[in-house]
Amino acid sequence: MILGKDVVLASGSPRRQHLLLELVEDFEIFVPEVDEDSLTTSDPVQTAETLAEAKAVAVFEKRQEGFVIGGDTVVALPDEKGGFTLLGKPKHKKDAEKILSQLSGRSHLVITGVCFVWSGGKKTFSETSKVTFRTLDPAEIKAYVATGEPMDKAGAYASQGGAAKFIESIEGSKFNVIGLPLERVQKEIEAL
Repeated sequence: MILGKDVVLASGSPRRQHLLLELVEDFEIFVPEVDEDSLTTSDPVQTAETLAEAKAVAVFEKRQEGFVIGGDTVVALPDEKGGFTLLGKPKHKKDAEKILSQLSGRSHLVITGVCFVWSGGKKTFSETSKVTFRTLDPAEIKAYVATGEPMDKAGAYASQGGAAKFIESIEGSKFNVIGLPLERVQKEIEAL
């Protein structure tokens, strides 16, 4: 129990569920229905925070109780114009291969937005980590995509899975790259 409330995770992500177990012994999972495309903007931080908030609010509105934690992770590749290309979950295997080819030999940002909603208020924040991939061989991209692991993940990879060998460095929270910045979540909960 946090703040004397039952905890509800507003996310279907198995990775986020696994990470939350590090902080909360028992929680309920409630997967919200949110139109992510309509809330996506060119600003990766705004997108991550807006999606996390939309998920948490949607669950709290249905339940009207508990301490709801919503989360959403966005992968953003800097472009030549000073903006970002947002890399979502791949639509099919060719799309996964294309995304991983874009990440090959480059650095990108992983932003996880988190929102807490409870009867006494709402708190939204995000954490950003910088991930650098080594140069990937097209054959290893194909082999990784063939495992199926990239298909339900923003950026088409799991840093804690088969793509660990692609990563040259991570600046910031490694948990954030997996899907929930545990250190920051714990700090924000303690602050409440």
